[in-house]
Amino acid sequence: MSQNIQLKINPKMIVGLRGIIPGGVSVKDFSAVTKLNVIDSEMILDEFIKNNLGTKQDNFYYFESGAKLKIAVILLEKGLPIDEISIALDWKDFEGLTGEILSSKNFAVIKNMILTKPRMEIDVIGIRLGIAILIDCKHWKRYSSSSLTTAVKKQIERTKHYVKKTQGAMAIPVIVTLYRDKVDFIENVPIVPIFQFSSFVDEFYGNIDQMQTIKNN
Repeated sequence: MSQNIQLKINPKMIVGLRGIIPGGVSVKDFSAVTKLNVIDSEMILDEFIKNNLGTKQDNFYYFESGAKLKIAVILLEKGLPIDEISIALDWKDFEGLTGEILSSKNFAVIKNMILTKPRMEIDVIGIRLGIAILIDCKHWKRYSSSSLTTAVKKQIERTKHYVKKTQGAMAIPVIVTLYRDKVDFIENVPIVPIFQFSSFVDEFYGNIDQMQTIKNN
């Protein structure tokens, strides 16, 4: 996602993530939220705008819902500390960015789908060519194999529930995480780091045979 972005990295941008909110924010507001001085605040905001990570109109800076996580991924790739970055993020950032990536690759996107009897919520669904990717977004700083295995089992159950209620459905459960070194699999369910999600989607149809596929028979 961050190819072609020449962001001049400043460690204060980590704190600045807290000021990246959907809708308009002034330099004064950004400074108040982040506790950065006005000069640093304006410099950071202008750097984001210069790299098309937001827009500026009059004296307000505007960011879309996926912007904070998109910037966070760039900072991660540049080697800034994950523990500090993750504190500035929330769950919705994952959903905004994963949905944006899927939309950019011509997937129909549904966020926060509620299923009933029993009640279950699916964070993000991407549908294309008759196949649905059902995504559970995890904002964990650290991962254990047991916690990931539990998350996978729950997502498999959600996927089965979705398929049962969706005529003709074919769906694949996926877990998207804040940070891991590579794509892993548990019970043939992919565990995908957010910064590799774009390439994962690009290669998705060529790798379906490696993934757990749940169909409505």
